[in-house]
Amino acid sequence: MHRIKPRILENARALRRPMTPPEAQLWSRLRNRQLGGFKFRRQHPVGNYIVDFYCAETWLTIELDGDSHAAQVEYDRERTAWLTEQGYREMRFWNREVLQNIDGVLEQILDACQKTQQQPSP
Repeated sequence: MHRIKPRILENARALRRPMTPPEAQLWSRLRNRQLGGFKFRRQHPVGNYIVDFYCAETWLTIELDGDSHAAQVEYDRERTAWLTEQGYREMRFWNREVLQNIDGVLEQILDACQKTQQQPSP
């Protein structure tokens, strides 16, 4: 079992409190296994990072990007590379996309989860 650094765990817990409107909208549709029976967690620590949403069953991370991500392109690139090296899959959506097309976003997430579930284990 991986031990989560206390600082990362504390940051994850703090991030769970003030959800942005896009996070709240997506979480309201992911929580309690509403999407295909898959269990999602929010603001979940993975290594030294905290992902917006995570499905452990499929190793899928979901990130919602707002305007602030334009200033952290290199950080996001490094984070994605690390997650990929560890075996995680990452999906990214713009906040605007979640607010304007939640059903389309959910369809993409469900499709990714179902495809992973159908793949044989290595």
